[in-house]
Parts: sequence; C-alpha cells; structure tokens
Amino acid sequence: MLSSIPFNWEKLRELSDAELARIGLIAELDAINLYEQLAALAKDPLVKKVFYDIAKEEKEHVGEFLELLKRHDGEIEEALKEGAEEVVEMEKEK
Repeated sequence: MLSSIPFNWEKLRELSDAELARIGLIAELDAINLYEQLAALAKDPLVKKVFYDIAKEEKEHVGEFLELLKRHDGEIEEALKEGAEEVVEMEKEK
C-alpha cells in the first residue's frame, strides 16, 4: 500500500521543487489511505474518530502540495482542468 519513495538524500538534492512537491503529495495520499483504513478497523470510537480527524488534516496538506505544483509545474493546472472536464463529459454519457 505504501509508496516506495527513493530516499537517497543525494539524489533528492537534485530534484526540482515540482518533483519534491510530488513526493510530498504522494506521502500525504498514502497517509490518508493508511489512516482511513486504520479508522475502519478501530473498535474504540475515539480511536476511529482520531484517525479520521488526522486523515482530514492530511487532505488539507494535499491541497498545499497541489498549490505548490501549480506554481512549479507549468502543465499541471491545465491538466487538472482537462481531467475535470473529462469527468463531467463521462458523467453526461451515463
């Protein structure tokens, strides 16, 4: 389930800001999946609530990394827009 991010620190120094933001985004998405799966398994309602709350906070981090990508990857904003439009078109075809 967890992504394999290469943590060769020397190689990380060579990455662009956009690539670093993508790694952060991957980590946050992994965290959301992990926390929501653990919440679903939890028996104690408080444990469940805490895991879902933390997952929600990670979703905010996803927004932060997406904003960084928009600022450092000249193609991502248009790609996100086109992807959203494709979903709308598919929905109309139902």
